[in-house]
Amino acid sequence: MAKRPIFVPKTSGPLLVVGMPIEFVWHPGMSKSQKQKSIRSLHDSAKQTRGIEKILEISSKSENELGIQLSAFNLMLNANGFKAAVEVLFQGSKVFSKGGPYTDIYRKTSREAKKDERLKGSGQLIAFRYNNRDWPLNPQTVFYDWLYLTALRQNPSLSEQLLEYDGFSDIEFNPDKSINCQAASAALYKSLTERELLELALSSADEFIKIHEAQKKKEVPIQGGLF
Repeated sequence: MAKRPIFVPKTSGPLLVVGMPIEFVWHPGMSKSQKQKSIRSLHDSAKQTRGIEKILEISSKSENELGIQLSAFNLMLNANGFKAAVEVLFQGSKVFSKGGPYTDIYRKTSREAKKDERLKGSGQLIAFRYNNRDWPLNPQTVFYDWLYLTALRQNPSLSEQLLEYDGFSDIEFNPDKSINCQAASAALYKSLTERELLELALSSADEFIKIHEAQKKKEVPIQGGLF
């Protein structure tokens, strides 16, 4: 057995997103077919134990084409006249104690960007810098979420389909090892849309940070925090 979160958007109350831990049968192996077996097992368990009916897997392993297109590796954002994937912009905007941001990463593929050796050898991550704006590490996930939601707003054909789902998963995301998660960002997009807060949130970086910070911080059943 394994445990992974399903991220559920909340349309009322102090929390915008809740991560619900789901126990399910894990199918070991690195092949796409094994990952998809685990995804089906996760979704079936979430329906049976939590009553979450319509779940979208957002990753390159998704059996749904929409989920593949919404992967941060594939979701494109128009950035100053050129298009780059969310993952590429996220990695290329990192500022470390000994270097960065390495904006030449913006021209790489998502896989090349994530594997860039400078991201491992430049000291401690201290901030993100994008369009001459510095983004803090806290509240956690705020810069990643902003990139992802900005990209979603630029791709209405995808974001409108996303709104049809009740919950979101990413089989590759392990909350014990990672912080940012594309499935959590997708849930945040739906929550803000349903609350009619999306345009306000994306009107400026300061407004987005303010909304992130305003969420009531209390222990939820995953990671001991919101995401």
